[in-house]
Amino acid sequence: MHINKENKIRTTITLEKEIVDELMHRTKTKSTASAVREAINEYIRQDKIKKIRSKRGKLAFDMTAEEIRYSER
Repeated sequence: MHINKENKIRTTITLEKEIVDELMHRTKTKSTASAVREAINEYIRQDKIKKIRSKRGKLAFDMTAEEIRYSER
């Protein structure tokens, strides 16, 4: 693993060709790196959504949604 000046990591991974081909087709990317980056970003986005949804009904607020929406910030 190598970290360059732009704070990017260069790594080598072994993946099945069929999975990479399908990923590139689904993401409509032309490079494996772009497809993997997009897949990782989407995974992280979905995981954040899942964590937010898990809080549903567990948080208490003193204000209604309307009061929050129109309050001064």
